[in-house]
Amino acid sequence: MVPETPTFTIGVEEEYFVVDRSTRDLVPDLPEDLLAALSEPPVGMTSPEFIRSQIEIGTPVSKDVKELTEYLAEMRRFVSDTVAERGMAIIAASTHPFAVWGDQKYTDKARYRVLEQALQGVVRRLLICGMHVHVEIADEDLRIDLMNQVSYFLPHILAFSGSSPFWHGHDTGLKSYRPAVFRALPRTGIPDEFNGWADYQRHVDVLVKTGVIEDSTKLWWDIRPSARYPTLEMRSADTCTRYVDAITIAAVYQALLAVLYERRLQNQRWRVYSRMLIAENNWRAQRYGVDESLIDFGRGELVPMPELAEELIEMVSAQAVQLGSFDEVLRVREIIRDGTSADRQRNVRDAALADGASDREALCSVVDHLIAETQEGL
Repeated sequence: MVPETPTFTIGVEEEYFVVDRSTRDLVPDLPEDLLAALSEPPVGMTSPEFIRSQIEIGTPVSKDVKELTEYLAEMRRFVSDTVAERGMAIIAASTHPFAVWGDQKYTDKARYRVLEQALQGVVRRLLICGMHVHVEIADEDLRIDLMNQVSYFLPHILAFSGSSPFWHGHDTGLKSYRPAVFRALPRTGIPDEFNGWADYQRHVDVLVKTGVIEDSTKLWWDIRPSARYPTLEMRSADTCTRYVDAITIAAVYQALLAVLYERRLQNQRWRVYSRMLIAENNWRAQRYGVDESLIDFGRGELVPMPELAEELIEMVSAQAVQLGSFDEVLRVREIIRDGTSADRQRNVRDAALADGASDREALCSVVDHLIAETQEGL
């Protein structure tokens, strides 16, 4: 049977930290009146998170990246303006520069209590934010086929998005520390290769029928078939501080899926490599961001990120033109040239230290930078 042609409609979920403008630390809690105000966005949806200093947004389903850009900007603007009325600000980054996970409060809801009971200290230390991109792939077998293939490119996406160099006031030496925290959970990382939807569902059923998980929402892989929507959900990216970088990530992911679908129509496939090899590239993306190289498994050698970025742009350019997202995809070059949020955060910290600031003052400068950059261009 020929699979239904995907629409490639797209949506984004982002998580933000809410900080006190005076202390630059995370707010201890979001007041009920603020949560009530945030619950009525002009578009899309918002929701509280397990940790009570975080807020999540979800854009409406967008017909293309241009519409997604408008929605994401409007939602960031709404959340930023709403918390600002109470002396707070949001930062779009995957870790806070100095907040301590043990100081946080947790949302008292049934589903979060179940999660905490199951995962204990592992979930309590998840003081991280992420970005998820949903692209509509209605046919279930096609969804699994494209998941198998596009997993190869998840390290590239992680490298482009790094925004979590600091943890508990220390420079981790990584461009993206978030995965190091998140990997403590079960059922994370790169998924196995599956031979279609039925094979995937058989594996899920083993965990559900034994009572290990309630449903497939408890699979927290870097990419997964959404349990709620007919989409393939990419979860490998850090939260991008600049919203235009988030749009670039979304555009690249959407275009990659379109390319792989087009190749399938021509009886071609991207080679599926082992989890071990992709995990090695994931580590290099975590550690070095866009500064170093990833392994090209076909060539059997390390290739610098600028060269990989150009190859990626060339690969998806025709589909990006058709999708109306070519300009957004081209912004990968700017990310390679200017670095990611992690690079800019380090630059701000280093400049403050050079001017005589203490370690804490320098990290407060990073928070100020993140506040400003989160709102840049809105």
